[in-house]
Amino acid sequence: MDLFDAAMTTESGTPDIADHSPLAVRMRPKTIDQVIGQSDALAPGGPMWRLLQPDSTAVSSIVLWGPPGTGKTTLAYLVADTSGREFVELSAVSSGVKEVRSVIAAAKRRLGATGAETVLFIDEVHRFSKSQQDALLPAVENKWIVLIAATTENPAFSVISPLLSRSLLVTLSSL
Repeated sequence: MDLFDAAMTTESGTPDIADHSPLAVRMRPKTIDQVIGQSDALAPGGPMWRLLQPDSTAVSSIVLWGPPGTGKTTLAYLVADTSGREFVELSAVSSGVKEVRSVIAAAKRRLGATGAETVLFIDEVHRFSKSQQDALLPAVENKWIVLIAATTENPAFSVISPLLSRSLLVTLSSL
């Protein structure tokens, strides 16, 4: 992260919504109360609701599945902000195993040193190869990260079964 990237993020690592951001980013809900729709996914006691709690260890991995524009990225940002966790975002389109391992190593160090958890949001996870998805397994199993993976493709066909079996699947619907 350079000086300019640092100026464009909040303390937790989520993007700072500045005037130069695209309209869709500026209009994103800033709190869970501002989210319209997705009442099933955000129901009290549900997996997303549990992730919003700062001390929740019940959920370590969620796969958000839904069409574009249903709030997958927004929900990931809000989970990190609301729960006080560090936020790291990777896109499967432009990232590889090297970046994934680097984020996991940093998250593991942070967790050991300060007890602070990290939300790793992977957008377009269906674009990761099998070996790239395999790189996530130890971190999910050992709870070094809270994984939130987003996909527009059916996870039964696009996410490897070992990762899917360790994740809660949350289906988001269009408004």
